Amino acid sequence: MKSSTNSLSLFDLSGEVAVVIGATGVLGGALADGLASAGAKVAVLGRNEERGAECVSRIVDAGGNAQFFTADAASRESLEKAQQEIHSALGEPTILVNAAGGNDPSVTVTPENPFEKISSKDWAKSFDLNLVGGALLPCQVFGGAMVEKGRGSIINIASVSAHLPLSRVVAYSSAKAAVLNLSQFLAREWAPKGVRVNTITPGFFPAEQNRKLLFNDDGSPTPRAASILGHTPMARFGTSSELIGAAVFLASNAASGFVTGIDLRVDGGFLSQTI
Repeated sequence: MKSSTNSLSLFDLSGEVAVVIGATGVLGGALADGLASAGAKVAVLGRNEERGAECVSRIVDAGGNAQFFTADAASRESLEKAQQEIHSALGEPTILVNAAGGNDPSVTVTPENPFEKISSKDWAKSFDLNLVGGALLPCQVFGGAMVEKGRGSIINIASVSAHLPLSRVVAYSSAKAAVLNLSQFLAREWAPKGVRVNTITPGFFPAEQNRKLLFNDDGSPTPRAASILGHTPMARFGTSSELIGAAVFLASNAASGFVTGIDLRVDGGFLSQTI
């Protein structure tokens, strides 16, 4: 019984304040749920108040503690305002999860929109969404405060396309590769200052941003989905709840206090397969 209690305490986040940016989405929402269930007070950050309220309601109904804060992750001013509000309402953030991002259709490569015709303006939009708002500014604002306090855990969400570029989504792949590189830089930079920085690389999880690429209107898989499943040793898509264990592990100082600079893949083996 004693060993069981000790094992559970490894993943106890009681007393921690977790900021989850992008918790209004499917994957970010699942991560917010998981951190709350482990005992953390969760600040749900996003631009969509309705979805934010749904996430908070779900957490509170399950017995957790969460509040929604409106913020634009690509705006330093907006993030700094949210930081002050969170500090007053929940306390000093000790965990940051950057789960905002997605592929912009304007930079999806198609026969009608080949790579060579994608404008630098549209390319920059993808980087603003996935790198600047998806990791850079939140790390500067919330991570900077953690450095001052000498304690914190940052989890940036990467992508399998950060390792191997996927067809059609070259701007997204490039931006996520930059997130991975930035995370490793910060891990080295902030390790002596008590702040750990890691990434989680999800495989393929059906969500709003990729549903049309994966499924036809009748619910059957598209050729792209069939190709993905054929390249995934587990031969299935992931479910959002399967990311929670990785996030709680990396958030917990008791469980991963000597872990920084890693990329934890939750991809069903996708990146392990070649031919």
